[in-house]
Amino acid sequence: MTGTRTKSRDREVIDLDDPACRVRLVANPRARRFTLRLDGSGDGAVLTAPPDVPRREMLSFLQAHKGWLSKALESRPRQIPVEPGVHIPIDGIDTLIVVKDGPRRPPHLGDGELVLQGRGEPGPRVAAWLKMRARDAVLPLARGYARKLGKPIGRISLKDTRSRWGSCSSRGTLSFSWRLAMAPPEVLDYVAAHEAAHLVEMNHSERYWTVLASLMPDYADRRAWLKREGRQLHAYRFEAS
Repeated sequence: MTGTRTKSRDREVIDLDDPACRVRLVANPRARRFTLRLDGSGDGAVLTAPPDVPRREMLSFLQAHKGWLSKALESRPRQIPVEPGVHIPIDGIDTLIVVKDGPRRPPHLGDGELVLQGRGEPGPRVAAWLKMRARDAVLPLARGYARKLGKPIGRISLKDTRSRWGSCSSRGTLSFSWRLAMAPPEVLDYVAAHEAAHLVEMNHSERYWTVLASLMPDYADRRAWLKREGRQLHAYRFEAS
């Protein structure tokens, strides 16, 4: 088992004697136990641990779970660069990316195609368009649910989050993954309700789920779709080639 040490543990990478099993070690003051998950960036995994845990214990934990990690990495979705001729889901519908010559124009969605015209890398252009589409959809939904709960709402931001689809801070600031623009609209709606419910309960207690059910009685099916299909949305790579 080898690794590259730096001054900060959250920048150390362990390769478990296998380049395909790269694990980034992260010290989190809020962590109470080890958490091992696949890295949403598509490269290896992340082990989160309390900051005072000795490094040897982290390595021992990784060795004990190396079999699980290898299988999980093998089963993760193949990474798909977003380029002309590739299909991506938009609102849950399979859509072809088409690039045409001519003056640069905003992307146009229609007839099962997302058409990009003019110069510019397709991946970043599609990502920017999806972010705006997600923002236009989620802002009125989140604000509407907050009004139903009688709670003030702070700033709303869209990010390419990897470990969660949304978050709510103690100040009422909500954040959402713009990749939700690829999911069916009812799933994006669920995440908006999910985060708004945290304005009342910051945890996932029984009371929290009661609040969420008051906003969306059928949330379970939408939540199940995200658990079942959500990982595939992170398979699409939008970086410039």
